[in-house]
Amino acid sequence: MPASRRTEVEAPDDSPPVERLSATLVAYTDRPDRRTIYPHGTTSVARMSTWLTADADAFVALESMR
Repeated sequence: MPASRRTEVEAPDDSPPVERLSATLVAYTDRPDRRTIYPHGTTSVARMSTWLTADADAFVALESMR
């Protein structure tokens, strides 16, 4: 059974207002870990149509791209 961990992603203070996002990381032992990003505070029904999932190593820290 994969392990799951949720985190929130917030925009830097000097950026324009944006919608807050939440992230769930699912760790697997036999394949790459996967991260799902979705709007913060959505219900499970709404989340089903507003998510993005990719291998965890496809995501990078925002600070590393500035």
